[in-house]
Amino acid sequence: MILLSGNEAIAQGSWEAGAHIGTGYPGTPSTEAMECFAAKHDVYAQWCPNEKVALEVALGASAAGARVLVTMKHVGVNVAADPLFTAAYTGVGGGMLIMAADDPGMHSSQNEQDSRFYACSARLPMFEPADSQEALDFTRAAFGLSERFDLPFMIRSTVRVSHTLTLVRTGEREPVAIRDYTTDPAKWVMMPAYAKPRRTDLDRRVALLSEWVEECPFNRVEPPVTGERTAKAGCHDPLEAYGGSVPVAMTDAPGNAAGALTREKHAVGIICSGAVYQHVREAIPEATIFKLGVVWPLPQEALKGFAASVGRLFVVDEASDYLSSQVGALGIELERTPFPLTSSGELTPRLIAQAFGKASAPHRDAPISLPGRPPALCPGCPHRLVFKELARMKAIVCGDIGCYTLGALPPLSAMDTCVDMGASISMAHGFGLASSLRKVAPNRPVVAVIGDSTFAHSGISSLMNTIYNQGNGIVAILDNRTTAMTGRQGNPFNGQTLQGRETRELDFTALLLALGVQDVRVVDPHDSIAVRTALKDAALFDGLSVLLFRAPCVLLERKREEPFVVKDDCRACGACTTLGCPALSRAEDSGKAVIDASLCIGCSQCGQYCAFSSIVRSPTNGKGLV
Repeated sequence: MILLSGNEAIAQGSWEAGAHIGTGYPGTPSTEAMECFAAKHDVYAQWCPNEKVALEVALGASAAGARVLVTMKHVGVNVAADPLFTAAYTGVGGGMLIMAADDPGMHSSQNEQDSRFYACSARLPMFEPADSQEALDFTRAAFGLSERFDLPFMIRSTVRVSHTLTLVRTGEREPVAIRDYTTDPAKWVMMPAYAKPRRTDLDRRVALLSEWVEECPFNRVEPPVTGERTAKAGCHDPLEAYGGSVPVAMTDAPGNAAGALTREKHAVGIICSGAVYQHVREAIPEATIFKLGVVWPLPQEALKGFAASVGRLFVVDEASDYLSSQVGALGIELERTPFPLTSSGELTPRLIAQAFGKASAPHRDAPISLPGRPPALCPGCPHRLVFKELARMKAIVCGDIGCYTLGALPPLSAMDTCVDMGASISMAHGFGLASSLRKVAPNRPVVAVIGDSTFAHSGISSLMNTIYNQGNGIVAILDNRTTAMTGRQGNPFNGQTLQGRETRELDFTALLLALGVQDVRVVDPHDSIAVRTALKDAALFDGLSVLLFRAPCVLLERKREEPFVVKDDCRACGACTTLGCPALSRAEDSGKAVIDASLCIGCSQCGQYCAFSSIVRSPTNGKGLV
């Protein structure tokens, strides 16, 4: 047995199931699943410009007979929703698994949402593992089931499952031949004449799926844990875990998930799934648990049988009412916990215990002496001076998704909006429209700020809209040569593929000119004067300006020059600290600037903003440090 994260386990399970192709778009907490799959032998994997494209490539590969894994985070499912719903109609050729990684608590996302609602609405079966072993087992089973029921399968992970390491038994790869393709317009051409019968056929396939889910061993009932009956670490045999778990398929009464447990009507029953199950098991060991491994479609008869076997029935769900609403819709009477569960954010055993009125261990606050560590752009980040100058010119800044969203935080405080991938350019155009309708010239320039990978994802279409509708203003593209926020993945504008294949790098400037941008300039973002001049000139330009601020992310090559130091003649004006560089601070006694040599990479940005030349490079032998 080895330790694997949920993401690694999904990659391993796909490989063991004989998956041939992987597609996706990087997004925390899903990213490592495709990266790990790409590292396997005998597979092809690629990053796509966005999730919609990734799913469409996968659907084409499936139609051609290959088994395909698709990965994305929860907000990426929004982008892929168009082909997702129709894929339920077409079905598959080779088995297809779509991983949706949700982010309760918004650790790295702009919203919380529950991808189980997508599975329900699109009528696609969905697994939800509670640990890495289940992630591997469910994934491995999904491809064959996908082919059996002629449906793409979905698997929902959350940040806690995706990033937690648990023990896993791995297996060997199953050699699976790519199926032969046969022309079948009635299955694959979703014009109304063909889509209508496929919609009817979807009902048939879902009915078969609903019969199967009643007996699926991935749903199981667990009796209370009392005394020495504690969970066996690493045990995933349904009959061994907790000394006698009862898989739905092994109950002694057809359609009754409680089975043998009905001989004694237990006081408390809890329905849950995924990572929440782990917390419930720890917080309420005396409860009988119906653990769902398949969260759509739900095993209706099994759940009704379970409800009849317990005295009081609860659903514990995280940042959503998916399970409670779905179970309640079956006519099953549910009770509310004595104290309300939080409706947002991640659950913990402590929160669950408190909701049931149980005492929990006292919480120990962190020592007051610990320094605060607010998120900030890295020392030497090429985005920093752009935001500094945007703040100086008091621009209205429509931002986008990426690490540069940190430009919204003090002391830069240079971003007004951030909604979704590609929204910066569209929203900036909307600001311009509102100003033009008021027939009042804006007293503050409107600037859209977007990264290179995000521009490839969905910014191109937004820019086309602005050009097509004769919009003006400034678009600042922060080209740091990578997809930095999710781990420095490749994208079409840096020409790096997931598996290092030879390819071509898209010509940014040529593309912008071809789209019809009237004013295109490439600017060094580490040069404060160049950044200031470019923004001022663009603000005066009567038309649309696109400024391409190009410099690699400091984490790509991780080069360090000699650090800068502060001379004794520092005036304590604080101008340098308004850059928000983690290496810069002010002395408590004198207010003078202080540079942490262990963090400084020698980028020279702070020195450019010192009007008194009090920040200089440390006198050394002149050789750069790597």
